[in-house]
Amino acid sequence: MRVFVTGATGFVGTAIVAELRGAGHQVLGLARSEAAAATLRAAGAEVHRGSLEEPARLAAGAADAEGVIHAGFIHDFSRFEENCAIDRAAILAMGAVLAGTGRPLIVTSGTLLVGPGRLVLESDAGPSGPGVIPRIASEHAVAALAGQGVRAMVLRLPPSVHGAGDHGFVPHLIALAREKGVAAFIGDGMNRWPGVHRADAARLYRLALERGEAGARYHGVAEEGVPFRAIAERIASHLGLPQRGLTAAEAVAHFGWIAPFVAIDGPASSAQTRAALGWTPTGPGLLSDMAGAGYFPA
Repeated sequence: MRVFVTGATGFVGTAIVAELRGAGHQVLGLARSEAAAATLRAAGAEVHRGSLEEPARLAAGAADAEGVIHAGFIHDFSRFEENCAIDRAAILAMGAVLAGTGRPLIVTSGTLLVGPGRLVLESDAGPSGPGVIPRIASEHAVAALAGQGVRAMVLRLPPSVHGAGDHGFVPHLIALAREKGVAAFIGDGMNRWPGVHRADAARLYRLALERGEAGARYHGVAEEGVPFRAIAERIASHLGLPQRGLTAAEAVAHFGWIAPFVAIDGPASSAQTRAALGWTPTGPGLLSDMAGAGYFPA
């Protein structure tokens, strides 16, 4: 299958490209720079120049493929609402050229968007109405496309997609601990974060591409919920720092923009995904990976 991949040079995207190529698929990767294009060519992928802010270029890439994996997002929290609107427009542009073709469109979302404080299931629809996280509009776009005859589906990732080269939440927490001299958590630290190794996540994208159903929601979750305190303890141990629980007010000053994510209790299940797609994660868990995947360079 010829697959158009956005975010193809990112941390998760590079693993998706490798997984697809290893399974015999052709990859057409979106590249907004010559450096990104060179990375794609080195990985054996074809290059489609453009950006997430160019719906017409995205539509052209989707039209030139037999399936689409949308793993790209503009991770600039200073313009988060604008980027969520850009993402929705990108999804609708790609979906429009896939209507009636039976070709799959897989859109990336997150487990934390659905509902904190309980075990999130694939059958749980994202919230709607005023006051919800703007990112959920991407899931609403998928639902609208599925209702219009597009084989569109959602793949929700946990807050920690980990492995060598990770530059997400956990490395940021490690950097904060180095800066502040303490590995912190909020309250008793027993709020939970689900996680997955990026190679397992990449394999799930491929399985969804090959077997996924229109309107489905899949969870790339290997561990349902790692206590945040355990993450802090691992950081403290490796850096030789103390650990401390913070009040909600203290957490804002300590964690900054990441504080709302640190506070979330967001366990998530992948039981329905495993049954539907035959997905079995085999990579290391988050705490093990933190010890052996270069999270604490000398």
